[in-house]
Amino acid sequence: MVSMPQKWQLVSWMKKDEQYERIPKEWLLKTPPGPDVTSYLDIPRKCGLLTAEELRITEQYDATALMEGIRSRKLKCVDVTRAFCKRAAIAHQLTNCLTEILFSDALIRATELDAHLASGKTPLGPLHGVPVSLKDTFKIKGYDASIGLAALAHNPTEENSVLVDILLSQGAVLYCKTNIPQTLMALDSHNNIFGRTLNPFNVLVTAGGSSGGEGALLAMRGSVLGVGTDVGGSIRIPAMCNGTFGIKPSWQRIPYAGQEGGALPGAAKVSVPASAGPLAHSVRDIELFFSAVAERRPWELDPDVVPLPWEPLSSGARTGTRRRPLRIGVVKRDGVMEPHPPITRLLDEVANKMKAAGLEVVDMDISPLFSQCQALANALFGVEGGNAMFDLLESMDEPLSPWLSSRLRRKPRLSLDKVRELHGRRTDLQKKFLRIWKDATGQEIDALICPVAPHPVPPIDRWNGVSYTSSFVLLDYPAGVVPVRMFGEKDMEGEMPDTKPLGSWDKANRELWTNFDRSVYMGTPLCVQVVAPKLEEWKLCGVMAAIDKALKGAEIEKPVAML
Repeated sequence: MVSMPQKWQLVSWMKKDEQYERIPKEWLLKTPPGPDVTSYLDIPRKCGLLTAEELRITEQYDATALMEGIRSRKLKCVDVTRAFCKRAAIAHQLTNCLTEILFSDALIRATELDAHLASGKTPLGPLHGVPVSLKDTFKIKGYDASIGLAALAHNPTEENSVLVDILLSQGAVLYCKTNIPQTLMALDSHNNIFGRTLNPFNVLVTAGGSSGGEGALLAMRGSVLGVGTDVGGSIRIPAMCNGTFGIKPSWQRIPYAGQEGGALPGAAKVSVPASAGPLAHSVRDIELFFSAVAERRPWELDPDVVPLPWEPLSSGARTGTRRRPLRIGVVKRDGVMEPHPPITRLLDEVANKMKAAGLEVVDMDISPLFSQCQALANALFGVEGGNAMFDLLESMDEPLSPWLSSRLRRKPRLSLDKVRELHGRRTDLQKKFLRIWKDATGQEIDALICPVAPHPVPPIDRWNGVSYTSSFVLLDYPAGVVPVRMFGEKDMEGEMPDTKPLGSWDKANRELWTNFDRSVYMGTPLCVQVVAPKLEEWKLCGVMAAIDKALKGAEIEKPVAML
């Protein structure tokens, strides 16, 4: 007897059919990769669907260069948009990275933007004609923001998220939304409606979450500038997994209003607020994003945003009377999960290159404080007990995805007194952390580097602990990811210390190295995390740019002036 499909299964089939219909037939791959192909990075340039000009546009420009090319009339908005729509379509067929496909609307808008320039008018803003991809949580009028839940599908939103309106007002072309994990609480982007996003570097390892679709799309060069969200590592984890730059700002920097997260209004105010932030191929593109958003005075549109104009470190606007090199701390461990040998060596490697480039480097051990963060963050994440999300799932008889099924369950909401106590502990910890921004001699530390995770990019559904990323959400520090290099043969060397695991998180982490087939890590990105004080995204970008330059072997020309 054939069983009837569940309600959520019917929704999934309809959404997948809708996706397929929105991809022009001439953009469909003729032959899918065979099971022996584990890296998809070269397929777009070899599949024959992209013209030489489309390959040039998608591979040889970052967002800043595209902006300059459009303004100088060397590039047309419609050509740029078509190139990225087509490449995004190819990326999606390979990695399943998209949710909502907006190609038709995007090409119409690009044509209008070209006509705007042709009439002699000035560009709408710094993003005029630049394609921007968005995580599925962002609302775009006329399209779903289902976040991979059957209960929220086939319900087009009636207004844009605040950040969407800002991007459009600055001339951006919005052409797709990207895949996420069910509930937004997993570290591998899989849901029952759209399926799983694959990592184009190696389909055996995770693409990360919850902005995993953004990470995979950028890795495939199907996007030049993407926007994700982060409350536990959801920008930084996909950035690491897919070898891109990415920043989680302090939550008051970038508008978050009007997003779909499956929670009740105001829930984040009693938990830990999420942040919206960029993923890109260069630090200057990340600065372009922050500058473009700040230019529209977002604090007049979202009450949570503080009025802070964007003043990049390189502008000299924050110059004090004393000039000195950047001073960067190196934090190797958090006291919860001991890093694998290649992660520790990577930090040493980056520190040595920073020193060679003229940056001041200070070793820091903040593990007594750092180790207190994850448990407190987890407790605050669970304030609401997941009840709103379970209500949505159960309304369509939708099961939890495999990774979540053993980790997530409905719990009672915490009492007001318990929530107050947790926030009191958070405030106390934030106060204590203020001390880390001066070294033993009382000199200021501008930023610190640490692991994004204690392990390399792990196999699908094997990323468990987020202490290295969620801690900086708890503290509300801006944090970014800088790609360093790929995992190679020598990185497989070394053993974990023969000591008792620090706890259950550390035990699971060690299982990803000891008696483990380390060859799965080959050819996957190795990255470092950079952290700055609260609301000092301008400093974070400056430090990330300096580190990136140092990694490329360039000396920092002159000391950077700091307050």
